[in-house]
Amino acid sequence: MKNVLLGVTGGIAAYKSAELIRLLRQQNYDVRVVMTDSAMEFITPLTLQALSGHAVHTKLLDASEENAMGHINLARWADILLIAPATASCIAKFAHGLADDLLSTLYLAVQCPVYIAPAMNQAMWHKTVTQENIAQLIMHQVTLIGPEAGSQACGEIGLGRMTEASDIVAALDAPEQLLLNKKILITAGPTREPLDPVRYITNRSSGKMGYALAIQAEKMGAQVTLVSGPVALEKPSNIAFISVETAAEMYTVVMQQVSEQDMMIAAAAVADYTPATVQADKIKKQGDESILALQKTQDIVASVAALKDKPFTVGFAAETKNLEHYAQEKLQRKNLDMIAANWVGQAEGGFDSALNALQVYWPEGTKNLAMCSKNELANQLLTLISERYNAKNSA
Repeated sequence: MKNVLLGVTGGIAAYKSAELIRLLRQQNYDVRVVMTDSAMEFITPLTLQALSGHAVHTKLLDASEENAMGHINLARWADILLIAPATASCIAKFAHGLADDLLSTLYLAVQCPVYIAPAMNQAMWHKTVTQENIAQLIMHQVTLIGPEAGSQACGEIGLGRMTEASDIVAALDAPEQLLLNKKILITAGPTREPLDPVRYITNRSSGKMGYALAIQAEKMGAQVTLVSGPVALEKPSNIAFISVETAAEMYTVVMQQVSEQDMMIAAAAVADYTPATVQADKIKKQGDESILALQKTQDIVASVAALKDKPFTVGFAAETKNLEHYAQEKLQRKNLDMIAANWVGQAEGGFDSALNALQVYWPEGTKNLAMCSKNELANQLLTLISERYNAKNSA
């Protein structure tokens, strides 16, 4: 959990801070709020206290603080300082190092990353002095989020609208470029093994974990190729996408693509068996029992890991019992660099869920990744994969 210190200044966009707090907490941030005097003219501290779960800070010199140094205590607590909305006035203060209230003093005292989401009239935004102040803050390593163009409260149209709360949260969540220029092949979703023109064998995989890995890997700077079985998910942008249906089709595509890859993450739930014969016509109901002949499919991740110049290969194991035993056995038998194992059939997490948890194994160790959203879990797993990849290639 990261600590976000949210500074709210005096503009009409201050009302958006309520939604911003809600979304930040939804993403598991701990949020504390600092308001300027003018911000309290637009939205009450009580509203933001109720949403954040913490008392709102408004005074520079607060005798209720243990050492009367509230600004220092808050500055040390914060992992991120976010100013939203950031008015022209507060931007000018920050740019010139003025510290005449709690928020401007905090800006000087924090040692964490600082983000600002400007909000002002379009003429104020375009004013030369405002642009000079913005340039000064960027030179001081402050990250700018927005502003956006559109209609404004004053009735004018142009740049100056505060970026929407969801986009601000997305900007904070942007991961480090740990996989910059790395080529990664990711498989996702189930496969469908046809019995006849109507029926097929498949499994409960939704593809959400594989898609989350592809999206997060692209955000980390990777060149991603996603090979997907049939899922009800939107095709990710900025990612090379190949759609397949059967295990045989996925095998063929992966083996065609894999020689160009630095890493391969096999998140797909590939069918272990496929019908020995696919009937040309619909199989009609006959008798009380029917015997179905199946044959093994080719093991995709094991085939990749057996290559002479294999990429860093990560497998997945979905288990209903003996998770560690089966995961460790697959890691060794298939010659994998890592394996991410998760329980399925539990109360929450796993197949067809927005949540998941993983126990990750590699030859020298293991790490538990606790239950969280699949997007956050993908971020954690890719960070771990990056660490192990770098360790292997620097040895």
